[in-house]
Amino acid sequence: MNILPYLGILVAAAVEGEVVYSGAVVMVFLGRLNPFAVLISGAIGGWAGDQFFFYAARGKLSNWLNRFSKIPGRRRAIQQRMQRHATKMILAVRFLPGLRIAIPLACAYAGISPFLFSCLSFISAVAWATTIMFVIRWLGPSSLSVLGIKAWWTPAIPAVVVVLFFRWLARVEPAGRPPAE
Repeated sequence: MNILPYLGILVAAAVEGEVVYSGAVVMVFLGRLNPFAVLISGAIGGWAGDQFFFYAARGKLSNWLNRFSKIPGRRRAIQQRMQRHATKMILAVRFLPGLRIAIPLACAYAGISPFLFSCLSFISAVAWATTIMFVIRWLGPSSLSVLGIKAWWTPAIPAVVVVLFFRWLARVEPAGRPPAE
């Protein structure tokens, strides 16, 4: 088995997230990639991306964050909120593309245990990779076949829907404009 595609999935999941991983799951559906290897590569890559920001913020980046005028003044509020909601936030981190950097940074800044963060982040990454694979590989094509659509390209439709959904979650509205419903 050639490991280069799986290393590419791992790196892409660490850096970007859904687009490459969703494409890899389509390739699984088409029989071109190993489903277990894609799942593991995506989960470990997503987990590694979260770990990078968390551990970077525990080091010299923590001092850098203090340079922003509002952060040091709000340190206690940030710490209290993160201590209270850390488990939920860490478990949701992979499903919140607009906050994938902010949550690990806030957890590090609030002094969340590295063991807790790493364990919960891994659970989140496995759940994220499994959910996307389930939607694209099984749920999407089987739903489309009920509608009479049975083509080789059917997994591309749920893959596009997954990517668009995560892009919509991460979208930032311009200032002065109310968010779209």
